[in-house]
Amino acid sequence: MKLKISDEWWTVPTEAENGRLIIVTGRADMATVRSSGVFNYRVDVSWHYDGDVGGMPDDNLAELLGAVHDALYDAFKRDPVAVMTGVYTGDDCRDWIFYARSLHIFRNKINEALADFDPLPLEFAAYDDPDWEEYDEMQLVNTHGS
Repeated sequence: MKLKISDEWWTVPTEAENGRLIIVTGRADMATVRSSGVFNYRVDVSWHYDGDVGGMPDDNLAELLGAVHDALYDAFKRDPVAVMTGVYTGDDCRDWIFYARSLHIFRNKINEALADFDPLPLEFAAYDDPDWEEYDEMQLVNTHGS
């Protein structure tokens, strides 16, 4: 049986601790994916950049970030070894949040997804998060604001 993965997203503004704007985009209706019990690793993919006064990317960088986002999204949509659940943009950083089945397979898939790009200044952090704690925190931003 193929796992049904929602393609519904929401977006809300919030603030970083320093008061700068962060745009949070989260994937809705992830109950089926969560309850599958196989996406237990959270992977944060971060791109730190020199933003404008408010911490947002300039137009050229925003376009490149969009192209990288689309490449990541499409790769994992075709082969859902991981699911993108959130995107944070602002305060001089773009973060993509994934929940993965396997860190090794995730690494291979992300390298494949980004193969057509010049080397990118991405940083990766992986965590055991079988309870999807980060996802729940992101949902609080959506329902209660910052």
